[in-house]
Amino acid sequence: MKDWVLRNRQILLRGGGTVLSALLLAGLISRNWPDVLSALGNVSLIDLLAAFGLVLCSRLFTMARWHTLLRSGGIPIAFKDTVSLSFTGLFASNFLPTTVGGDVVRLAGAMQMGYDRAICLASLAADRLVNMAGMSLAAPLGLYQLFQAAPLAAGAAFLPAAWWQKAWNFILRTLDSLTIWLKKPQSLLLALIFAMAHMLCTFTANYILLHALGGPLPLWRVIGLWSLAYFVGLMPVSINGYGWQELTVSTLLSTFGGVSLSISATVAILHRLLMLAGSLPGAFTLPAILAKMDKTRP
Repeated sequence: MKDWVLRNRQILLRGGGTVLSALLLAGLISRNWPDVLSALGNVSLIDLLAAFGLVLCSRLFTMARWHTLLRSGGIPIAFKDTVSLSFTGLFASNFLPTTVGGDVVRLAGAMQMGYDRAICLASLAADRLVNMAGMSLAAPLGLYQLFQAAPLAAGAAFLPAAWWQKAWNFILRTLDSLTIWLKKPQSLLLALIFAMAHMLCTFTANYILLHALGGPLPLWRVIGLWSLAYFVGLMPVSINGYGWQELTVSTLLSTFGGVSLSISATVAILHRLLMLAGSLPGAFTLPAILAKMDKTRP
């Protein structure tokens, strides 16, 4: 029993974090339930459809980003196949987070199509790094709001030497992962442009939802605070960020954006639901990939 716990301690910790985050979020909503219902009553079908359309567009831009990296890495994959693999990975990440990761599914699907494993694996790492680079460009808008509200937070810039060393090591690992694409800067730049287009669609969708709920926050502030929430949400606290990301968004919007907690929590949950709905097409292709993955296991 002890050995099993040690082997699965990360899953258990994330599972516990997911439950705790969900309970905290549920408590937050329950305390403000009348306000949540009132805010939801202000959201029209047009607002939801507009936000959902932008979420789908953001998904297509992420697929174009990965497709660019695959093609420039020498993988002759058709765009429809990239779309299929991407939707499958999204569905796996959102609905099977404890067993199969989205990147694992994408990699398995690409290998089943006969493509080189090393290049596909490197493209997945590069895809994540390019997305992080795009978010990093938006993060200063969030940091500006944070420092305006709490000037003492600027002291965080004076980090211990060990932290700077870790940051430098991360940069070196990043450059190593991007070795193939550093020789093709045009493709890397195009992937970054797709990443920024994806971000703009996502941020605008949240801006629409926020305003529909009664939270009048300028787009640039939504971009800044949501980009900060992205980086905080990367902490391995819960499975696929369930609960933790919603708590992070709620806290940042209410603390630094001046939006009520009821509206902040509601927009975070609506965003999650739209993301889940946007991954549903992957349900049609996931079973075939999972079946083939089972057959290849020893």
